[in-house]
Amino acid sequence: MATLLTWLGKTDVDNMKQDKNASISAIALRGPVFDKIVILASSWEDDWFDYKDWLKKKLAVSGRPHSDISVIRARIVSPIDYSSITKVMQKKLNEVGEVSDMIYINLTSGTPAMTTISVLLGKGVGNCMFLQSSPHGDIDEVEIPVDFAAEYGRASGSGIYASIANLPKSESAFEKINATSQIMRDVIKKAQRLASSDLPALILGETGTGKEVMANAIHKASPRSGKPFRAVNCGALPESLVDSILFGHVKGAFTGAQRDHAGLFEQANGGTLFLDEVGELPLNIQVKLLRALQQKEITRVGDTAIRDIDVRIIAATHRDLFTMISSGDFREDLFYRLAVGVIHIPPLRERIDDIPDLVESLLNDINQQATTHPQFGCKKISSSAIKFTASYDWPGNIRELWNTLHRAVLWSEQEVLDGNDIKSAILSRSGSNEANAEKNSFEIPGDLSQFIDSIKKSAIESALEKSAGNKSMAARLLGLNNHQTLNNWIKSVNLEP
Repeated sequence: MATLLTWLGKTDVDNMKQDKNASISAIALRGPVFDKIVILASSWEDDWFDYKDWLKKKLAVSGRPHSDISVIRARIVSPIDYSSITKVMQKKLNEVGEVSDMIYINLTSGTPAMTTISVLLGKGVGNCMFLQSSPHGDIDEVEIPVDFAAEYGRASGSGIYASIANLPKSESAFEKINATSQIMRDVIKKAQRLASSDLPALILGETGTGKEVMANAIHKASPRSGKPFRAVNCGALPESLVDSILFGHVKGAFTGAQRDHAGLFEQANGGTLFLDEVGELPLNIQVKLLRALQQKEITRVGDTAIRDIDVRIIAATHRDLFTMISSGDFREDLFYRLAVGVIHIPPLRERIDDIPDLVESLLNDINQQATTHPQFGCKKISSSAIKFTASYDWPGNIRELWNTLHRAVLWSEQEVLDGNDIKSAILSRSGSNEANAEKNSFEIPGDLSQFIDSIKKSAIESALEKSAGNKSMAARLLGLNNHQTLNNWIKSVNLEP
């Protein structure tokens, strides 16, 4: 199938009203025979139907195919905006290429920007040819005598060493994240790979593990590092304003909307938007977020205009999204759209090797802040204090550790913080204290091997009782491979047959 792809020009519309040919109609009537004609239009909407009807009649009279002609709305910022023109042209070329054996692009209609983009993109399509018409109606097949790929290779080769200095440095972007432990080194490695892509990301982890720090590092190590990074805690957004804060509003959209307001999506355009605690978003906002991710477009509150956006989304949550999906509190389609690149940050209790370096780093930051207050001196930390921090569970993770160190610096009159300073600065948690006390008071009654044998013996007796003496069934209940293993257990604990 042969397809003509063209922009609609003002001359095409004006000549149609006088029943005269212009570029599109001249090519359609005198050029190759087209099975399909796709016309991209951004202006003169009132004339689209008339133009399409007029062109159909012209083609019908000449005996050419005329049943598949469409005028497509092109959502562009302006007729000279290269970015939006590129998006529209690329999308339409991909769609047309899937159903066409040959694509012809009209270079005569539309603005110079539209023609330039048509040439650049069309040269990358193997089955694409270019056509143009003269004022006298002559049709020419245009040969572009430039190999853009080769030219780009030569140009980029000469400047590659200069340009590489401006690329985001992945290592430096993550250097503020302490990663001595193997588990955190693996996390950083995954995050660095994710940063080089433009995929949505979902960061999982308990409260206080540093999800925003990780999101910021991913942004700084990405090709979007020179563009805005915006962060918002979705759980802290007032339900009545969340729509406006994320997507913006127009003047008069609601009481108090005294002027147009660009939401976070527009503020982060070209860069990254970090949605912390995304699980707290209401379902109606989840629908709009899904549309923004899929269609890359938003609509301000109170507006009808659709705005194109180019934003990378990094979301984070400490909640179990699978449970929320089951309960209907989180959309499954949104989850799978966000969870393309998933990073799980382990809690502090699982990365004990990181704690000494983390304590030193946090204390340095606190000391720098303390220099602005003459009544507080800089503090050092003893090995006993670091040993205590490594032994504590830190249920609030890095955030709790930071706050605890801050309190220790505030209250301690010593120059060097010891273990007691840190311990006394921890806020009491009655539940966890009881659990810790219970854990610390646990004792094994008697000899360890005897204790284990008594547990094993009790389990064997229960399994045999449940299976009515059937050893094969009892072995399965105990998770053993066969009844021979069970017999060995029975002998080891001196259990009577």
